[in-house]
Amino acid sequence: MSFFKKLKEKITSQTDTVTEKFKDGLSKTRDNFSGKVNDLVARYRKVDEDFFEELEEILIQADVGFDTVMTLVEELKMEVKRKNIQDPKEVHAVISEKLIDIYERAGESSADLNIQDEGLTVMLFVGVNGVGKTTTIGKLAHKLKGEGKKVILAAGDTFRAGAIEQLEVWGERVGVEVIKQGAGSDPAAVMFDAVQAAKSRKADVLICDTAGRLQNKVNLMKELEKVKRVIEREVPGAPHEVLLALDATTGQNAMVQAKTFKEATNVTGIVLTKLDGTAKGGIVLAIRNELEIPVKLVGLGEKMDDLQTFNAEQYVYGLFAEMVEAEE
Repeated sequence: MSFFKKLKEKITSQTDTVTEKFKDGLSKTRDNFSGKVNDLVARYRKVDEDFFEELEEILIQADVGFDTVMTLVEELKMEVKRKNIQDPKEVHAVISEKLIDIYERAGESSADLNIQDEGLTVMLFVGVNGVGKTTTIGKLAHKLKGEGKKVILAAGDTFRAGAIEQLEVWGERVGVEVIKQGAGSDPAAVMFDAVQAAKSRKADVLICDTAGRLQNKVNLMKELEKVKRVIEREVPGAPHEVLLALDATTGQNAMVQAKTFKEATNVTGIVLTKLDGTAKGGIVLAIRNELEIPVKLVGLGEKMDDLQTFNAEQYVYGLFAEMVEAEE
């Protein structure tokens, strides 16, 4: 059975809604990436060094990341040689297979959130301003509430004008309580109040917003450490997730942000926002391979339910949908 047939079987065992969301959400990247790969395949009669050089350029332009591209192309060359592939058209499936391999080999491949079976789960959201952090928190609250969880939000970004109000708007929209203090108050004090409220109301999940100003990086990182200490003191073992929100449309700049936050705090997962708004969705692979942090959630549109759990097979399907569908 061909790789595309196997992939089609795997994704059809999941919900059609999820498959369509990945297909629609990755349309810009697919048009850019797959279009260029198709053009490359059409222009070459054989798979040679020139073919691989052009493929390298296409992958780098899709923000797959230089190191990841070099690894991927080396493995493609070996696979082409091993299978004695002469026809460039046959390379499509090998690329798809290797993309999944690279993602899953980079470490623990599960994108599942670390939700506690008993007691309170605390999630800390970090990330610079403007990446869609607060919107993502609202959408995640909606997602978890839909799964039957009682969710409370903590307005820990007390420095940015309008951040508390923005979170409150999402709280009202989703129908969850927001714990807050006044603008300029101590974020650690907000977290203390929020944890106490979540415990007394027997909440399942507490999602905490944090400040995101990178221009005073040292202060920001100290603030995050202080917040984490307060949470850990009140809920041993917490926070159970430290989720870094990154804007997919910023490409390699997102990688720089990820490295900065990884150095300062124990990031457990990436939330990649606005993936539907970029033609360079290869950033998913660069983050996973070069930073060894799993992408746990992806934003695939503006709607409330467009925040989806990341799935490597759905992602590759989104990149090569037409070819997967065409396979009989």
